[in-house]
Amino acid sequence: MQLKAPAIVLASRAHGENAVILRALTAEAGLVAAYVAGGQGRRLRPVVIPGNMIEADIRARSASQLPFGKVELVTSRAPWLGEPLPAAAILWVTALTASTLPERNPYPSLFEALDGLLEAICHAPSARGWAPALLSYEALLLRELGYGGLKPEAGDLNHTIAAMRQLAPSLERYLLADRYGDAMAARTRLLERLARIA
Repeated sequence: MQLKAPAIVLASRAHGENAVILRALTAEAGLVAAYVAGGQGRRLRPVVIPGNMIEADIRARSASQLPFGKVELVTSRAPWLGEPLPAAAILWVTALTASTLPERNPYPSLFEALDGLLEAICHAPSARGWAPALLSYEALLLRELGYGGLKPEAGDLNHTIAAMRQLAPSLERYLLADRYGDAMAARTRLLERLARIA
């Protein structure tokens, strides 16, 4: 495997003393995992944050080997992780995507939609600007993975929150039923925060 492409960081997990196992979404190859040496170091720790856009250079000698990756920051979304509502949204969509997509299957529409959603979360003046995009992304993810043509309609923030609550059983049943950990707890926290401002 040899891949050099823009990627969205979905997750990074410490490995050994200084490395990380990075999971990132690319348009060309879909979800890819790679060993990034120095990922816990001072230079790369701010790069491998969920939501960041990176330029990834990923190479493996064989299909059975975990690829090695080199990464460079393209767009940082770290400043928004200090804000409770944007942070909750960024962490939810990256965790959802990392938990549900199979590795190395391209989903270019999901890559573009996730990038657009993250941009909206970071640059919309309030959650009213990005909550409908989040709802659309969740529905798109369900459709792309073959779980129906659910098309919930967004309206004002209260209507969008209600539509998100209606979508929750499908996400939990079809996408997250057999996954380790409680990804839906992140979504519940996000909905509680959205409800406070609605």
